[in-house]
Amino acid sequence: MLGILRAKVACRGVPASGLEQGIRVIASRAFSSSAKQMTVRDALNSALDEEMSADPTVFIMGEEVGEYQGAYKITKGLLDKYGPQRVVDTPITEAGFAGIGVGAAYHSLRPVIEFMTFNFSMQAIDHIINSAAKSNYMSAGQISVPIVFRGPNGAAAGVGAQHSQCYAAWFGACPGLKVLAPYSSEDARGLLKAAIRDPDPVVFLENELLYGESFPVSAEVLDSSFCLPIGKAKIEREGKDVTITAFSKMVGYALQAADILAKEGISAE
Repeated sequence: MLGILRAKVACRGVPASGLEQGIRVIASRAFSSSAKQMTVRDALNSALDEEMSADPTVFIMGEEVGEYQGAYKITKGLLDKYGPQRVVDTPITEAGFAGIGVGAAYHSLRPVIEFMTFNFSMQAIDHIINSAAKSNYMSAGQISVPIVFRGPNGAAAGVGAQHSQCYAAWFGACPGLKVLAPYSSEDARGLLKAAIRDPDPVVFLENELLYGESFPVSAEVLDSSFCLPIGKAKIEREGKDVTITAFSKMVGYALQAADILAKEGISAE
């Protein structure tokens, strides 16, 4: 997972330490060993559901998030449960609904803005960079902007050049934003809950190819109070000879590389 950390975020009331500059691979716990499986899609859906249930200021806005249940079904069932005032379908106007979301965050709501693909977040770049990211600093800490911008990011299968760029480094270079790119279901669930609770703007980058992948999750991960602190490194596999770092889908390839190295007598972390 990738994070750009400027301020502290509290999970379960415990503040996680911030890192002032740079891109770091992050997470907070060992991989779950339970036999229960959960897809990344369901992990994200359940995180949204639970945070909306716990906090009436949380709402979702974006293209096809309601009636269509989400372009990738991440918001499935939420319109029926929470109604059209909290699951808001929008026209194809990224600049429009991102701007509305930032304005809502100024007034103590907690918007979750879905981009059908992060390539189209470029239409809303002014709101993300100049309005959301800068306001806390420009107001000397008087204005918090608790907003999450989320959606599929990076290359996928057969989506064309307009849908294939990775924006982790783009947004990671912008002061004032926290950037998360989870790998497993545990990561996705725990970090999305942390992102929604965070007082600052978070860019949450999901990989389309991971949506349908299943990962083991523990009973603790499935608890509604579960949350991962932003800013802690996760060790997927311990090793003593070399360290491999990765985020998003590349974590899976890094684990495969560690298996290959192990056959050669090299212990990779």
